[in-house]
Amino acid sequence: MKRTVEEHAARFDEYAGDYDEGQNSDEYEACASLVIDHARDALSPDGTVLDLGCGTGAIGLALAGDAARVVGRDISEGMMNQARAKAEEAGLTNVEFGYGEFRDPDYDGPADVVVSNFAMHHLSDDEKREAIEVIAGLGPHTFVLGDVMLFGEADPSEPFYSPEVDDPATVGVLADALTDAGFVLTAVEMVHEQVGVLVAERAG
Repeated sequence: MKRTVEEHAARFDEYAGDYDEGQNSDEYEACASLVIDHARDALSPDGTVLDLGCGTGAIGLALAGDAARVVGRDISEGMMNQARAKAEEAGLTNVEFGYGEFRDPDYDGPADVVVSNFAMHHLSDDEKREAIEVIAGLGPHTFVLGDVMLFGEADPSEPFYSPEVDDPATVGVLADALTDAGFVLTAVEMVHEQVGVLVAERAG
């Protein structure tokens, strides 16, 4: 991680109110839609979704009608306040948001499907591997990861990759980490050379 958790949290707190308006690129929207679709396909009506790095709740709130419960975890209180406001406005009562990090989500309940969108790329490759091990330990049957990930060479001039704060992994590094944690990779969706969605299911 190129900045501390506290530095990342403060940065997201600062522009939480404008975050949704800034995430309007075709690639971001396509990535989010794929994460939602794959998670929805894996969900049962009595299932629980755990949304890690939930931000303003775009993914978790979209899945609230397909699950019994949605739990969001993030390091930015400002971002989660936006998510809570949107949940209240929509009349959703089966969602909750609280502080949690990828490697310490502070959650020990059921997690049938874990999702994460545009968040894990702030971790170093070793930290991503640790986070995926933690996610596997939560026992989900499906993990859907949408993120900045490299299908080819890194190009910091592209808007998806800011070298001062981001540390995207190659798809190969992520695939190896998922396999080593006991998952089987069932789908690889390339949205852009630096944006993709991986779907992993528990082996066996």
